[in-house]
Amino acid sequence: MELVICITGASQGIGRALATYFNDRGHRVFNLDVKLPADESNPFETSLLDITDEEACGRIFDSIGQSHGRVDVLINCASIFSTLTMKPFWEIESSDWDKVINVNLKGTFNTCKKALPWLKKSSTGRIINFSSAVVPMGRPNYLHYVSSKAGVQGLSRAMAREVGDFNITVNAILPGATVTEVARETVSPEQMKAMIQSRCIKRPQEVSDLTGVVGFLCSKEADFITGQSFVVDGGLTVT
Repeated sequence: MELVICITGASQGIGRALATYFNDRGHRVFNLDVKLPADESNPFETSLLDITDEEACGRIFDSIGQSHGRVDVLINCASIFSTLTMKPFWEIESSDWDKVINVNLKGTFNTCKKALPWLKKSSTGRIINFSSAVVPMGRPNYLHYVSSKAGVQGLSRAMAREVGDFNITVNAILPGATVTEVARETVSPEQMKAMIQSRCIKRPQEVSDLTGVVGFLCSKEADFITGQSFVVDGGLTVT
């Protein structure tokens, strides 16, 4: 069955890999991002969207929903991380805190809220929110990011309780540091080597380590899985 899938932040990185994965499997994929993809080879449709703008989110999901009668899957990948600078929390500016929380947490809330009426019309409604393995890791010097992603995990658990009666599942993915085409200032080569050596599976994490998990959660086999957090980090945060 062709699914109508909306992915935020799919112009690059993990979101783009997921959009490609689902498009290759014959689904109708919509990329909702604040910027266009760097190239024009993407086969999926892109709509410019600032997820911090609740009204804009409503317009986008209403347009997609009215055109296709439903939204089957919402995957929230859009996030601020790669451009952040490491610093202790007492040096984080209040404006930077607000920006990260506004995009990473409020933005996820906005898209879930505005997609919900159309997810209700699906027989297989799915919400998958990307949190981060920095939450169980308690990684220092990114307190605003870690807090925002902890909020996404909590939001997902509570939301699962509220939408279960609509036959919608909500789950969170907590990826480790994943190699993509996106240049990042948040993990130095030395830090990446140290993380790899601390993993149970000692190799770089690729986007293909995430696509299968997300694909499973969107499948019929995952109908009874909701409110869960899936840490996909090669065993880095095993305790």
